[in-house]
Amino acid sequence: MKKDIHPAYYPESKVTCVCGNSFTVGSTLPELKIEICSACHPFYTGKQKLIDTARRVEKFQAKSVSKAALAGRKGKKAKRAAKAAKKEKKEVTVKIKPSDLAEDNKK
Repeated sequence: MKKDIHPAYYPESKVTCVCGNSFTVGSTLPELKIEICSACHPFYTGKQKLIDTARRVEKFQAKSVSKAALAGRKGKKAKRAAKAAKKEKKEVTVKIKPSDLAEDNKK
């Protein structure tokens, strides 16, 4: 290792937070000033603000319902195929009068 290129290490460096909390750690600086620490961070204090997750769930459910409705719809090709099949199946019904039957029997 080269001499005089490494920073000085302070094993008893004092860390001070803006909330007033202070503690000692090892660092290359003799004194540190920080804005937030474990004593005042909302995650550690339990005072964190929660995002409105209920609305997100409602949005997801609405999307899934609309997708299910779209899945039930038929596409253009399916509709055209069904229409063509219906035309082929269509039977022609002819109404025959009783008088027409009598004439056919006479012949």
